Amino acid sequence: MTQTEGTNLCKRRCVVLIMKPINEAHVAEPGLAVVEVAAADDNTAFAIQELLAAQWAIAPADDTTHEPGEPGVRLHCYLDLRQQPGV
Repeated sequence: MTQTEGTNLCKRRCVVLIMKPINEAHVAEPGLAVVEVAAADDNTAFAIQELLAAQWAIAPADDTTHEPGEPGVRLHCYLDLRQQPGV
């Protein structure tokens, strides 16, 4: 999704202007999802990943990314809602 500069459709204080494209393989079937976590720090991002892993089967991320000039960190993980955790 790309918005023109200055567009804030939801009237929120912060708007993500550019989202990375979704890889078709990660959502090829119903029950598959890509989750992007934006957090203040690594510990928070990994805590969210652990909460997701307790509920669903996931392909966890090993590290976070930080974009220069942007606050916080991002983490991508892939959920498979068709499977139970640990399967």
